[in-house]
Amino acid sequence: MIHLAPTPQPAMHFTFWLIMALSTLTLLLGCAKPYKATLPPDLTKQLSDSLTFSQIKAFPDEHNGKFVVLGGQILSAKRLTNATELTILHLPLIQQREPTTVLTHSQGRFIAYQQDFLDPATVPAGTRITLVGELTGSVSQKLDETDYTYPTLTIKRIKVWPTHSSGYPTYGHPYPYWGPYYGSPYWGPRGRFFRPYPYWYW
Repeated sequence: MIHLAPTPQPAMHFTFWLIMALSTLTLLLGCAKPYKATLPPDLTKQLSDSLTFSQIKAFPDEHNGKFVVLGGQILSAKRLTNATELTILHLPLIQQREPTTVLTHSQGRFIAYQQDFLDPATVPAGTRITLVGELTGSVSQKLDETDYTYPTLTIKRIKVWPTHSSGYPTYGHPYPYWGPYYGSPYWGPRGRFFRPYPYWYW
């Protein structure tokens, strides 16, 4: 007599996929560390989290020496004698300190200086970044036919974000590759510049 194997019940299928989904979610959440947990303790203690970009822009010279986290989209990058100058369109930060892609939410522009070598070709116009920097005042430059006052800062940490692929939710969870690169070589003061996105110029 031939005995047939029992047919799996729908409830068993549901339980199996539920367990798989929960395991995957737990793994992803474990990778998404808070940004502060990835910064050196001495730098974390110096951050002025309550200081907004609108306050910095209104009174840039009053906040010299303060450390802030800012995000934005690079408008231009050029190499100076002792630094690389980044002109950045400010953008609010969303999950995991990633800049939004909605340009109309910008509150202005600022200039950041990377003192260690940074090839401008690696951060072309349109690149979105998050950086930790020390405020250094302001500088006035021509913007079309007007004089524009740019808040300035010296970069201590900088993260370059990849371009979202079509279908990736802008306001969803952080980009999947953010987590695995915590603690990578790019957290050093002279991070390498030849790895693929995403990477930290730390």
